[in-house]
Amino acid sequence: MTHSPRSGLTAVSTALLAMSRHLEVRDVLKTIVVSARELLDAEYAALGVPDDHGGFAQFVVDGVSDEEWKAIGPLPRQHGILAAMLKEATPQRLADVRQDPRFGGWPAAHPDMSDFIGMPVADGDDILGALFLANKRCPKPEGGCGFTAADEELLGVLAQHAAIALTNARLYERSRELTIAGERARLAHELHDAVAQKLFSLRLTAQAATALVDRDPARAKEELHEVARLAAEAADELRAAVVELRPAGLDEDGLVATLRTQVKVLDRAHAARVTFAAHGVRALPAAQEEALLRVAQEALHNALRHSGAAAVDVTLARLGPGAALRVADDGHGFDPSAVRRAGRHLGLVSMRDRANGVGGTLKVVSAPGKGTTIEMEVPGG
Repeated sequence: MTHSPRSGLTAVSTALLAMSRHLEVRDVLKTIVVSARELLDAEYAALGVPDDHGGFAQFVVDGVSDEEWKAIGPLPRQHGILAAMLKEATPQRLADVRQDPRFGGWPAAHPDMSDFIGMPVADGDDILGALFLANKRCPKPEGGCGFTAADEELLGVLAQHAAIALTNARLYERSRELTIAGERARLAHELHDAVAQKLFSLRLTAQAATALVDRDPARAKEELHEVARLAAEAADELRAAVVELRPAGLDEDGLVATLRTQVKVLDRAHAARVTFAAHGVRALPAAQEEALLRVAQEALHNALRHSGAAAVDVTLARLGPGAALRVADDGHGFDPSAVRRAGRHLGLVSMRDRANGVGGTLKVVSAPGKGTTIEMEVPGG
């Protein structure tokens, strides 16, 4: 495939517009990779963002299925051709990457690649990452087809703008983090001032009521009414603060994306395999979405910390106008009635309270040696 100046310009313009529509770093990385693969008509594309320990903090691929990616294994290290682009900031264009002396092989499940092009993504002297593409889609009689100088030029233009998009996305995320931190500090300050003052007044009023019980029961009763009023106000202050502390990711990305992201993080952080699937879920009222997220988090925490599970599966599915959450693990399980009798059920009580609070239901199915399943259903708005 050859690119005329006009077709190349149109393709780059389309890619740049796609990148500019995203502000989250992960979304920008994925858009860059997809755009590069379409732009150069390659079978495979990847973008690696280096960490400070010889590996990659993030590595996004396109052209490889989730099953294939899982089978490939751990993220690659910075060596060979990858290291050359990251350290020297020079493009690499090879007719057959397997013949390069720096090539060190790849895992058994890795797709076979021949022609290869790589381009650093840099902001001045700061190398943000590197783009890799392989297997240009065109007839290859006797290996005669591969990436061209025109392809390298187009990819260089894309990489320059990718650096801008990635830098902007990082600045946006950092700005959001600072905003969230500032907002939480403000809420903590307001919570301390408002609730502390209410609790101080409540304590003094309770002391006054205690002193009046014997000598002036009528006034003591009035003071106790004041205690009840102050306690209700303090509870209202706390509820308002909790509403304001709704997870930022939930507001920005919605329940499905937030859960998917958290599950991916947990899957990489724990030895257990953690998966997530969503089926036809619609947006729900804020209270329902937060309750589902909090129950999922509590169930995941229990499964990964206490159950000894090798696999934890999270499913979120549409249920009429509402939704159904299921968190199932293959851990050692427990006897729910024994746990209740022993008083070690605070997590289950909290989950049930969250479900009941939004008009939903919670079901816990477990037995010793049989794993645990948490099921929660909530109505729509």
